[in-house]
Amino acid sequence: MEGTGGSSASAAAPVNQWLLEFSRRFQYYLDKSTPHATYRWIGTVVIASIYILRVFYIQGFYIVSYGLGIYLLNLLIGFLSPLVDPELEPSDGPMLPTKGSDEFKPFIRRLPEFKFWYSFTKALCIAFVMTFFSVFDVPVFWPILLCYWIVLFVLTMRRQIAHMIKYRYIPFNLGKQKYGGKRSSASSSGARAD
Repeated sequence: MEGTGGSSASAAAPVNQWLLEFSRRFQYYLDKSTPHATYRWIGTVVIASIYILRVFYIQGFYIVSYGLGIYLLNLLIGFLSPLVDPELEPSDGPMLPTKGSDEFKPFIRRLPEFKFWYSFTKALCIAFVMTFFSVFDVPVFWPILLCYWIVLFVLTMRRQIAHMIKYRYIPFNLGKQKYGGKRSSASSSGARAD
């Protein structure tokens, strides 16, 4: 009996070693991709396009797509929401700045961009794999699911936009003042001489 347990443990050791090595390599490439947001999102759009084409070609897996849509909507809400919700924060706590004279407080997301991208892409990959198993192809009338998802999206976004307007925050860098870096000493000294 002892020999059987020992041989299964020794057989599992190479598998565990391989999983550990795979995990390290995956984390290495994930860390290397962190500063390249544009390329990461382009890759995600390609994966999403492949998924959409597969669902369109198969004419099925609408319930998987609906579940994916609900999950992605939930991620989007986390991405657009501030880390500290002003509605839930006591009035004497830190608030978002409302006037130009208020102290600058950067917008900190509840769900950071990298985690948003990673969860988004992982969900797409899982949904894509699910399209290869017929057990997930539940027959449904897809126009009803699509209409329900659109209504849910509109209501959720309307609520989120009303929250943004009420507490005066913008979760994007659009229209925000940008400051230039230091000017070179040659150009600044030339400007002083004039």
